[in-house]
Amino acid sequence: MPQQAAGQPERVTEDRLFGGRLLLLQPARGHRAGTDAVLLAAATPPDAARIADLGAASGIVGLRAAQIAPAARVLLVERDPALVALAEANIARNGLAARVAARAADILALGRAPDLREDFDLVLTNPPFLEAGRARVSADARRAEAHVLDGDLEGWLRAAATLLAPRGRLVLIHRADALPALIRAAGRRFGGLRLRFIHPTAEGTAIRVLMTGIKGSRAPLTVLPPLVLHGAGGAFTAEAAALHAGAAAIEP
Repeated sequence: MPQQAAGQPERVTEDRLFGGRLLLLQPARGHRAGTDAVLLAAATPPDAARIADLGAASGIVGLRAAQIAPAARVLLVERDPALVALAEANIARNGLAARVAARAADILALGRAPDLREDFDLVLTNPPFLEAGRARVSADARRAEAHVLDGDLEGWLRAAATLLAPRGRLVLIHRADALPALIRAAGRRFGGLRLRFIHPTAEGTAIRVLMTGIKGSRAPLTVLPPLVLHGAGGAFTAEAAALHAGAAAIEP
């Protein structure tokens, strides 16, 4: 059992992800890293120079992004102090302290952080899937906080746009049925939207959408070929297995 650092959740597990490339301490209960984080991290361009991971939790996306983009400096932004403590422990365990830092902050208030304005060329984010007051909330407080957005998608994407330099890239993953809200939230802040729908099986309807946008672009929207996660018998498809093993990338 890994040693618990001050401020961390009471029980944590240590997991080896991406074929053992990344060590991750994460809460034993509540919101844990899964396929959404794997796909989001896999969309990191290797030449990214300054990356922000918004809603970083214990840091899986931003830490993996730092591995994919070896020259990048990365900021993990998370509002839960206990998860920030885990993220800091994960930075150290993966030998990334020279390039990765964690910061406790409310994503929706980042516009009031002048030191971060237009400071990044890539923002990666998995916004909470549910809006407060519009869905049943988990009894687990940490899971509820991760899944319920205390605000709206427009505010979240406004914060992302504030952090991005002109022509900077936003990459996010969300529920597929949230696409109309995502496009409205992108508004005139982001153009050149590229959508890749994630399907559980070849016959199943999409459950997630991976969306990329460029700050200030006026290019048209593009729909890319879908990604299918599971084949016959429930096993990962070859592409999904390679992504989980850290042996494949997603073109952003």
